[in-house]
Amino acid sequence: MKILPGPASKELGERIASFLGVEPTPVFFKAFPDGESYVRIEGLVEGETAVIVQTTSPPQDQRLIQLALMVDAAKRNNAETVVAVVPYLAYARQDKVFLKGEPISIEAIARMLKAAGVDSLITVNIHEKNVLAKFPFPARNLSAIPLLAEHFKQRGFRDAFALAPDKGAVGIVQEAAKVLGCECGYLEKHRDRYTGLVSVEKREFNVKGRTAIIFDDIISTGGTIVAAATLLYELGAAEVYAACVHPLLVGEAEKRLREAGVKEVIGTDSVPSHVSKVSLAPLIAQALRELQSG
Repeated sequence: MKILPGPASKELGERIASFLGVEPTPVFFKAFPDGESYVRIEGLVEGETAVIVQTTSPPQDQRLIQLALMVDAAKRNNAETVVAVVPYLAYARQDKVFLKGEPISIEAIARMLKAAGVDSLITVNIHEKNVLAKFPFPARNLSAIPLLAEHFKQRGFRDAFALAPDKGAVGIVQEAAKVLGCECGYLEKHRDRYTGLVSVEKREFNVKGRTAIIFDDIISTGGTIVAAATLLYELGAAEVYAACVHPLLVGEAEKRLREAGVKEVIGTDSVPSHVSKVSLAPLIAQALRELQSG
């Protein structure tokens, strides 16, 4: 098995290789003056399982193209199998037609990766895991929520209240609560399909004087977390933290969260940033071991 770290996940790819006890296979990258991407594998992959580690967080389109080029290069250099490890899989939130005339973006992306030569895929906390059944190759979804919860557990947050910002994240918060051994709940969220504005239905939770942790798969603009944090403080929470697998934190999202009273945001290195305090490397390395053992 050869681990090929992509430019968007260089450190994560190197950490995965370290967990597996192998040297990462170097890949050279550059951008042409017109912005097009260039890649070149600088090691042998012939007859090997080539594991390409490349997240597709913003700039999504560039990183998807880099991923496709790496896959093509691996196949042209006679890799036996290509496994794409894509911690954050772009376009996964458009998994159905919401308004007439829309595409199903994630299915289009899956077909593109198949055409490039992907044989199987590993991703982490995809927005809707059922969509993977429609992929034209085997695709596995891992959950990093236990790793995030363990981070808080080690910091002594065993009596916290774990909150899902919407009903769709109930499974996420239940995973976290199991690790923390704490109470949990969820909010009813409503998002305007045209404006994107988020509102939450007020509910009662036992959070007075307690620490609350909001768990979600993605924090993008921060609107959902801001609404949830505001409600928690109205209910008397002493402090509020936010935890997510994919800390996109677009624009002034982090500023908005701080202004809403969120004490700290904890994310994973699915999307590398200064809030990425939890690494996915042990989780992904274990999945690759299982893949290799059959």
